[in-house]
Amino acid sequence: MRILYNSKLPAYKEPFGTLNPGQTCTLHVHVPVSVGAKNVECILHREDGMPVQTIALLPEQELGDYKIFGGSFAIGETGLYYYHFRVCGPGQDFRLFKYGDDTNMEAGDEWQLSCVPQDWAVPEWAQGAIFYQIFPDRFARAGECDLTGKLEPYTIHESWDEDVHWQPDEFGNVLNNDFFGGNFRGITAKLDYLASLGVTILYLNPISKSFSNHRYDTGDYKTPDPMLGTPEDFAELCREAHRRGIRVLLDGVYSHTGSDSLYFNKQTHFDSTGAYNSQRSPYSSWYQFYSWPNQYRSWWNFETLPTVNKFAPEFIEYILTGEDSVVVHWLRLGADGFRLDVADELPSEFLALLKKRVREIKPDALVLGEVWEDASSKIAYGKRTRYFVDGTLDSVMNYPFRTAILDFLRDRDDGRGLKNTVMSIAENYPRQVLLANMNLLGSHDTPRILTALVDDFDGSRAEKSQRRLSDRQLDIALERLHCAVFLQYTLPGSPSIYYGDEAGMEGYSDPFNRRTYPWGRENGELIRFYRDLARLRQKSAALRYGDIEFFQAGDRKLGFVRQYAGRKLRIHVNCGYDVWQVPAGKAVYGRNLRNVTMDWVCMKPMGYCVVQED
Repeated sequence: MRILYNSKLPAYKEPFGTLNPGQTCTLHVHVPVSVGAKNVECILHREDGMPVQTIALLPEQELGDYKIFGGSFAIGETGLYYYHFRVCGPGQDFRLFKYGDDTNMEAGDEWQLSCVPQDWAVPEWAQGAIFYQIFPDRFARAGECDLTGKLEPYTIHESWDEDVHWQPDEFGNVLNNDFFGGNFRGITAKLDYLASLGVTILYLNPISKSFSNHRYDTGDYKTPDPMLGTPEDFAELCREAHRRGIRVLLDGVYSHTGSDSLYFNKQTHFDSTGAYNSQRSPYSSWYQFYSWPNQYRSWWNFETLPTVNKFAPEFIEYILTGEDSVVVHWLRLGADGFRLDVADELPSEFLALLKKRVREIKPDALVLGEVWEDASSKIAYGKRTRYFVDGTLDSVMNYPFRTAILDFLRDRDDGRGLKNTVMSIAENYPRQVLLANMNLLGSHDTPRILTALVDDFDGSRAEKSQRRLSDRQLDIALERLHCAVFLQYTLPGSPSIYYGDEAGMEGYSDPFNRRTYPWGRENGELIRFYRDLARLRQKSAALRYGDIEFFQAGDRKLGFVRQYAGRKLRIHVNCGYDVWQVPAGKAVYGRNLRNVTMDWVCMKPMGYCVVQED
């Protein structure tokens, strides 16, 4: 017999998940009577190993072959903590660490416990939302834009349906300077379409004046790229979005600028004295030169992306604290918050200042970070991140869910891995963060989900440009995509659509995941499916805000309950090879079902359903 403890079940730990300072936490450990234990101790320490307290768990009762030890404690300060147990008995004194399925994603062999600020609140409109991510040049265009000041050289495709440029120039460089002319007015014209998908948050990749089509090489933080339109065009987009209940989130790129920028000005396209032009430049403190002007610190050694010193007072004032700082400028034009590019590279002090300033201007603005791992305990650049224990991020991009869903649908996991990922994130993230998590299946940094579900092809750019899914692959991919999206919309968090995924776009990694939206050539059935799931979420508070508990995970079958305010939904997903018969309830929503009766639902392989209970 084994000693039993599972931090994810209330029989062992109350409350589930994170704590606030001073909140009581009760632990129970079930020890076989045969062990002869006299008492159990819980040893709690900080992330740096500094002991905090030892909690005595005393015998409370015997249940069959087990003696149950229990005790309570509270933590006085926010922070990231870890704990294990010591079981003491006659002639015995041994430590109890984690084993089996009850393992956090990055916590080693101890249980993780986060203590987060009491007064920290994630905007309500971001909890249980539906995101839609747009790569602005490739979504939609309307009218003409004044290209005066557009950084050169650039090319504009003659046709919206042409393929993206991927070929290197004569020096072997891919310049990413081909444009299709997607703009603010084009997005505004499609807002009714987005609203029909149930979208409540519109996330735009960078919009500032820049040389490249991805615009992560910022040229002028406060000026929209001329290809996109004017500040008035952006303000109109925000007004029209708000009128439809849609908030607008901008990409905040504050770890680096472009070398072709107002601040660095290596190409001398700007009427400014950049840090590259003079050591007396007002922007010199923004950058680190090893040997001025040609040797400088750059993002991942890309010379076109000089890294910024986030502690430089002049940079902080320009981006955050100034009367018309960058974040203030865009919030006043109508933006509702920021998605922070490479949040791991932004110091905690910078994030705290950013959050404070954003909330001063717009009290319900959202600050969301790009983090690819479990954001509660990630170590980045040798330091433990403190996004939640310091309350600096409201939400993150939920890549762990994407990986787990792909593994499940690609038959690399029988369901247990997906359950463990979901429950670890649910345990490690504050509840408000969990509900606002940007649950994505694809983004501008990943292959299109339709392609990723069947093909891991990693050939050259030339090969990727020509490769398409076969008819057989496409049928399999679409079947899996329906399951993937169903999971995305029924798991805790806020589902996110990468533009065109709902239309059936395919493609490998950059730039083939950034093709233009196929207006007039969409997969209509797939779009209707997204709309159906949006309506399902809108009608069910349990899907938007409910807790989660799994009752089945394994044998390629998943079953979990979402519960909120006394209402309960049972979710079933069958990716096995046999029919799965499950009890029916008051209402059934699903796909690949047969023999649906008042008592039973039979799901075929790749089938799923939602069963409503009182």
